[in-house]
Amino acid sequence: MENELTPTRLIREAIRAMQYSYSPYSHFRVGAALLAGSGKIYRGCNIENAAYTPTNCAERTAFFKAVSEGEHEFDAICIVGGKDGILEEYAPPCGVCRQVMMEFCDPETFKIILATDETHYTEFTLKELLPLGFGPGNLR
Repeated sequence: MENELTPTRLIREAIRAMQYSYSPYSHFRVGAALLAGSGKIYRGCNIENAAYTPTNCAERTAFFKAVSEGEHEFDAICIVGGKDGILEEYAPPCGVCRQVMMEFCDPETFKIILATDETHYTEFTLKELLPLGFGPGNLR
């Protein structure tokens, strides 16, 4: 990561964000911590809705918060999640979240960290999780 921020700090921030999850239907709590190019961390949680379609994932919440504050460059995101907030396995981003990442991130360098705690995590590039992704470059 360009900002020399260890995954441990992002993991802690993602776990902290998960506390704010509004998930009364699935009870699957998700938190995300997004590292912007500026070095600032934006946290997000999942926000469910009784109509389901308006539900927003933690990753998109973090991205939309950051973009709404003028950030457009990102280095990494950490995602944690589990039923009733119990982190037993990795919670990878859904396809819609991967597409949002493709809009703002370099797929070759943007890191996606999936964790269950500060010592159990794995890292992927966006390209690994979204091969042949469609992004802004395709429209130039």
